[in-house]
Amino acid sequence: MTTFVLNRRNLLAAGGSILATGVSGLLLPVRAQGLSPTDSMAGGANNYRKGAPIVERIGKGGFWMSGTVRRAGDGAPLAGQRIQIWAHTTEGQEHEPQSHGATLTDKNGAFRLEMPQIIPIFGQPHGHLAYDSGEFKTVFLRPVMRSAKDKSLEAHFVLQPA
Repeated sequence: MTTFVLNRRNLLAAGGSILATGVSGLLLPVRAQGLSPTDSMAGGANNYRKGAPIVERIGKGGFWMSGTVRRAGDGAPLAGQRIQIWAHTTEGQEHEPQSHGATLTDKNGAFRLEMPQIIPIFGQPHGHLAYDSGEFKTVFLRPVMRSAKDKSLEAHFVLQPA
């Protein structure tokens, strides 16, 4: 049989545990409800083409663009959202330097699309992504890579209703 001894140390430890659990339990919903929407980035819409097709992969691949899409406020993942992706790539032609395509988010709000390696243009290796389906406000993103040698790039959207 286990005997519980109530002393100052046990009382403080139990009280601290209850307080920590109670406070964090109260803070998490507040933090989630305050999730701010993503602002469109300047220059994000450069060379944007409305209605790019949904594709399995752009070109020969070798580079991964990925991220998540969540709803502002509660942070819930948004499934079935269309994300358009384009960038200046190694497969670009002289008159057609952009590789365009779109993908849909999965049940967890995640997306991932393989495309050709992004190459620097105007000094920075970067990609372009857009949410433009209409259910939520349009957002253009232009994430910059740390290095032109990177083989992946992430971008995350938090959307607010249109």
